[in-house]
This record gives sequence, C-alpha cells and structure tokens, in this order.
Amino acid sequence: MSDASADFTTMYRKYAPDVLRFAFYLSGEQSDAEDIASETFVRAWTSPTPIVAATVKAYLFTIARHLFLQRQRHDARRVTLDDHLVDRGLTPHAEAEYRDELDAVSVRVRRLPDVDRAAFLMRIDGSSYEDIASALGLTVGAARVKIHRARLTLAGIR
Repeated sequence: MSDASADFTTMYRKYAPDVLRFAFYLSGEQSDAEDIASETFVRAWTSPTPIVAATVKAYLFTIARHLFLQRQRHDARRVTLDDHLVDRGLTPHAEAEYRDELDAVSVRVRRLPDVDRAAFLMRIDGSSYEDIASALGLTVGAARVKIHRARLTLAGIR
C-alpha cells in the first residue's frame, strides 16, 4: 500500500465517525448522513489540493456541510406526490388497442357513402339536423335517416 493510501486509510478511520455524526446532525436521516459522509471522503480522496493535517477535521466538515446544502437545494426543486394520486393514463397496451380501434372506425367512416359520411361528421361536430339538411340539399327527415343509417353501419348492425 502506498503512503497516500495508508495516510487516507488512517484519516478515514480517525474521522469517519465524526463526519458521519456531523452529517447526521445536519440531515436528521441516517441514510442521508451515510451518503453525505461517504461522498465527503470521496471528495477528499479525489481533491487536487493536498489536505493540511492540522485542519483535516474542519476540511471534512466543510465538505460534508456543502454536500448537505447541495442536497437541500436539489431536494427543494422536487415535489412529493400524494399517495392517493393514481395515474389515470392509458397503459401502452391499452393505448395501442385504442389506436387500432380508432383506425378501424376511421376506415369504416371512410367507406360510408359521401352524403352519409358528411351528414354523420357534421352531426358529430354539433350541427343541427336543419343545418345538415340545408348544407347537403336534403330534407330534415332525410338528414336524420342518413345519420341513423351511418350510425348503424358503423356499429356493425347494418
């Protein structure tokens, strides 16, 4: 083992309990304190500047404090969702089935005679029977019949 590794191992054994305790005082959570303490020693190990022996503990505490504050800033941007919220979106499988069904209905609508299709689509858009009859040159009764027949055809009844 090199001198640097031996020195780091000695430093870790000497200061790890203090850093862990300090991180726990800051965070109040054991798992967070363990994460902060381990990251503190990783940062100390990978630091490009040498650690001065007289200020090792203060240096490690400073790193731990900065990591804690960084974690707080990061967590402040997160929002916790309530457990009672349920994803009402479709599953990918259900969405694919829905898309297939929609495609099939579109094909059936395109197969309707032009006048029936136009009457049906105008009715879906909210047009009145009178407006549909006027636009297509039909009587109101004929417009109702065309829409009714289109619905029956699309439902597969006719």
